[in-house]
Amino acid sequence: MTNFKEKADLIWAIAELLRGDYKRSDYGKVILPLTVLRRLDAVLAPTKEKVLTFLPRVERLSDSAKDLTLNKVAGYNFHNRSQFDFAKIVSDPNNVAMNLRNYINGFSANAREIIEYFNFDDQIDRMDDPKSDILFQTVKSFSEINFDGVSSEDMGYIFEELIRQFAEQSNETAGEHFTPREVIELMVNLLFSNDDEIFQEGIVRTLYDPACGTGGMLSMGEKHLKKLNPDAKLELFGQEINPESYAICKSDMLIKGDNPSNIKFGNTFTVDGLRDEKFDYMLSNPPFGVDWKKASKTIKAEEENLGYAGRFGAGLPRINDGSLLFLQHMIFKMRDEGSRIGIVFNGSPLFTGQAGSGESNIRQWIIENDWLEAIIALPDQLFYNTGISTYIWIVNNNKDAERQGNIQLINATGTKDEELINEGKRDFNRFWNKLMPRSLGNKRKVIPEQDDTRGVNYITKLYGEYAESEFVKILPNEYFGYWRVTVEQPLKDTDGNVIKSKGKPKANPHLRDSENIPFLREDTEGNLVPQTIEEYMSREVFPHVPDAWIDEKKTKIGYEINFTKYFYEFKPLRSLTDIRADILALEESSLELEKKVLI
Repeated sequence: MTNFKEKADLIWAIAELLRGDYKRSDYGKVILPLTVLRRLDAVLAPTKEKVLTFLPRVERLSDSAKDLTLNKVAGYNFHNRSQFDFAKIVSDPNNVAMNLRNYINGFSANAREIIEYFNFDDQIDRMDDPKSDILFQTVKSFSEINFDGVSSEDMGYIFEELIRQFAEQSNETAGEHFTPREVIELMVNLLFSNDDEIFQEGIVRTLYDPACGTGGMLSMGEKHLKKLNPDAKLELFGQEINPESYAICKSDMLIKGDNPSNIKFGNTFTVDGLRDEKFDYMLSNPPFGVDWKKASKTIKAEEENLGYAGRFGAGLPRINDGSLLFLQHMIFKMRDEGSRIGIVFNGSPLFTGQAGSGESNIRQWIIENDWLEAIIALPDQLFYNTGISTYIWIVNNNKDAERQGNIQLINATGTKDEELINEGKRDFNRFWNKLMPRSLGNKRKVIPEQDDTRGVNYITKLYGEYAESEFVKILPNEYFGYWRVTVEQPLKDTDGNVIKSKGKPKANPHLRDSENIPFLREDTEGNLVPQTIEEYMSREVFPHVPDAWIDEKKTKIGYEINFTKYFYEFKPLRSLTDIRADILALEESSLELEKKVLI
């Protein structure tokens, strides 16, 4: 669907009816539930009369038996047995509130539960108030929206565009709810890459997203697997803390015939709705820099009481960024037989935290267990809620033999350097086509989905080929580890004599320093070789401060991934001759301008 933006704008225009009675930031409380209701109404329309005709035959059945029977008649995992639909509701303008409630109550229990998360009943009262009297006009406008031929994927785009617009009105973070489709496409490509078993007839796999939002990642994952193998089945699972997004996700599951009970509501950290489940695949774009202070009591208790038997045994990151908590949670849900994770982070989880910190300890745990398979650096200005650079982490607890012990880094950021482009050193369009003609929030770039020499497919190809190039580095796990050592120098008196205590030199606190000593170094031929702390000190420190020593009790192990450094391209400084020539040219231009002004 290429006109999803037009459809979203058409729905958004209805929100103008609320002006004066609602703050713009509250428009979503009306528009989103009515969009869901109208969408369900349109889906059920072809079989609505069949359901009503069959209704007398199930009157004596239990509620659950009624639902099951009428669902089959409707052809979906839900139905509506009210005499009303949107057209009939607006045909009686004096009783819209009563008839709309009758219509909502006519849904099967699983669909009614979804609507309840919108708290829409309060909005019906508010719009039906004689002072407002906007209920009829609003419902009538929705009854005129045509959803014929709109697929679940199309609706995903429409809902996400609406959420983006509502978030802009309320200064909220739209990106907490959804992820750019091309990023999901890339993540799904990477996740299913090299899994030959998915081509088996009748294969069943599970996909989980602990911050599933409106369900975009789950839907795209399902679509992609069906494209690879129409006989495969992907069971979808997720959890979402935002009630509106949760309701939208579950309504999508209903319409597609998936099991909506697999989508749980609530804070993943405090109440894991799928505690005992393990999954084959996991995808997520958790909120960047999310504060976990509200959940800290539960999280700290689990870490202290369960350790590695729980989700957070490796450590806790700083309170203002729970990104690595999401990843630990997902690792906890990996199957022993092998699972793959794709997760989007900003740059912070790569390097934040010194040796011994929670972040460093988590990275150490992941890397030393050889689970981190690849990191892909994406262009900036790709997401709706932020212009910063982002990274896809691929985590796998059953790496292929050739990948074991290594981490693949892919630089898919592109370049803005026109000189490099003109020299042919970089293809500016290899990873994205160009700036978008119209920004969507902070999103100004898009990664194209084209052939194997461009965009999503090209990045996927780089990942699959697993070969070093201008854009790819393959480095051993140990490359990212280091010792953080405390270097002491002796305290001396005014005569320059070393002051001792119990026969040992006293440390001068003012000269205390720290060194990060990598596990590996480059030899004279450029090969990575192991090194010891003693070797490093003898080579780099003792020649300059021969009386220094290391306080071994303070030595800690750390891990960080300094992505930018690994792909840094040195650009020689311009020569003084060129700079002087430019200055002289500017001076001459200024003089000519002065002459024109004076004349």
